[in-house]
Amino acid sequence: MKKIILPTVLVLTLLFSLICCQKDKSLSIDNNLINGHPAWIMQGNIYEVNVRQYTPEGTLNAFAKHLDRLKAMGVETIWFMPINPISKVDRKGSLGSYYAVSDYTAINPEFGTMADFKNIVKTIHEKGMKVIIDWVPNHTGADHRWLKQHPDFFVKDSTGKAAVAFDWADVRQLDFKNPVMQDSMIAAMKFWVKDTDIDGFRCDVAWNVPASFWQKSIPQLKKMKSIFMLAEGDSTYLPKSGFDAVYPWHMFKMMEKIAKGERPAFGLDSINKENETRYIKNTIQLYFTSNHDENSWNHADFGTFPNEVHAPFAVFTQTMKNSVPLIYSGQEEPTLRALKFFDKDPMTFKKLQREKFYTTLLNLRKRNSALSANSSFKKVAVGDPKALYAYVRENGNKKILVILNLSNKVQSVAIKDESLLGKTHNVFNDKEEILSSKTWKIKPWGYEIYEY
Repeated sequence: MKKIILPTVLVLTLLFSLICCQKDKSLSIDNNLINGHPAWIMQGNIYEVNVRQYTPEGTLNAFAKHLDRLKAMGVETIWFMPINPISKVDRKGSLGSYYAVSDYTAINPEFGTMADFKNIVKTIHEKGMKVIIDWVPNHTGADHRWLKQHPDFFVKDSTGKAAVAFDWADVRQLDFKNPVMQDSMIAAMKFWVKDTDIDGFRCDVAWNVPASFWQKSIPQLKKMKSIFMLAEGDSTYLPKSGFDAVYPWHMFKMMEKIAKGERPAFGLDSINKENETRYIKNTIQLYFTSNHDENSWNHADFGTFPNEVHAPFAVFTQTMKNSVPLIYSGQEEPTLRALKFFDKDPMTFKKLQREKFYTTLLNLRKRNSALSANSSFKKVAVGDPKALYAYVRENGNKKILVILNLSNKVQSVAIKDESLLGKTHNVFNDKEEILSSKTWKIKPWGYEIYEY
C-alpha cells in the first residue's frame, strides 16, 4: 500500500483545527450561555456580604455559619465586598476602606486566611450557590506594593508622586495607558478564578476604567470559566465592552423620587423607555433598594424606602425586566441604620422580620421562568397610573402579574385585560384565586403577585 505523505504545514493545520474544535466543544459544555450571559444568572439573585460587619468576629468562618440560612432564604449568588488586605498609609478610620487594596492576590487577615476563603467557596459551591468577589481595578491603596515595585503603574500628580484618585485620600490612581500594568491586573484577576474557583467579579468604579481594558480582560477571563461580570456604573460602553450587568442608577433615582411622592408611579415608564435605547439588547441591570454605599452614605433602605414603603419597591426590584435583584447584608433583619464604613460596627440577626418576604420572592424567581432576565414585559392599566404600577412578565407558558401601589393612599384596582382573568395563584397568600374584572382595594404601599 502506497504511503501518503502530507505536507508538514497541512498536518499542523489539521492538528490545530482538531484542538480548536475540541476546545470549542468543551467551552460549549462549560459555558452555558443565554443571550451571551451565564445561564445561571438569568433567574438568579445576588446577596452582598459585608464580612466586617456581618458578625461580631468579622471573619469568613463566622459568616459561613449563615450559609444554610441564606440558602434556605433562596440566595443563589454570594457577593463578597473586597477580601484583599487594606492599606495602612492614609487609612481612614481604625480599619480602613475595603476599597483601599494593598495586595491584589492576598486575603485581608482581618477576615481570615486564603485557606479559609478557598474553603468557603467550596462550601458555597457544594450548597449549589455561586460566588463573586468585589474587584478594585481603578486604584490601589496608598501603600500597595506596586507603588514601590512599579511606580510607572500610577498616574502622577504635579509633584511627580502617585496621584490620589478623585478626592479619596487613601487611594492612588492606576495608569491604564501602561500595558504592563494592565497585564498585571489581568493576571491578578485570573489568579482568583484559577486558584479559588470564584464565579465572577463585581468591578468597583468600572465607569472610570477605559473600554480597551475591559475588552482585553473580560474575554480572557470568560475563556477560563462561565463567569458573571458586574460593573459598578451605568455607562453605555460597559455592556458593549463585555459586562453582563450594570447598575440601574437612573431607575434607582426615580424609585427614590416616587417613594418621596415627588414623581408619579408612571415615572418608571420614562426610565424603561430610556433603557431600551440607551443600552445594547439583552443588557442586564442590578436592581436593589440598598447596597453598601447606599446604606452607609444615603440611608438606604431605612431612610429612602422607610417602613412599609420598602416592600413594593423590593417587589419591583425582584420582578422587573432585564434585571438581577440584589439584597444587601442585613436587609432581611432589617438593619435600620447606616453601618460604619471604616470601623467595626456589627449587625445582628435575631428578628429576621423580612426573611419570609424575601424567601417568597427569591424562590418565585428561581422556580418561574417568567421572571428570567430575558422574559417579556408588558405594562398593564389597572387604575390610577399616578399611583398604581402593574405589569406582566411572560416566558412560554409561564406568566406573572405584578400590581404595586406606589402611593400612601388606598387605591382602587380593576383588571380589564381578559387574558389576566380567571384562575391564578396568589403568591404572597399562597392560595388559589379567581381574578375577575370586579373593582377591589389595595392598601397604601400594597403589592400583589399572581402566577398563571
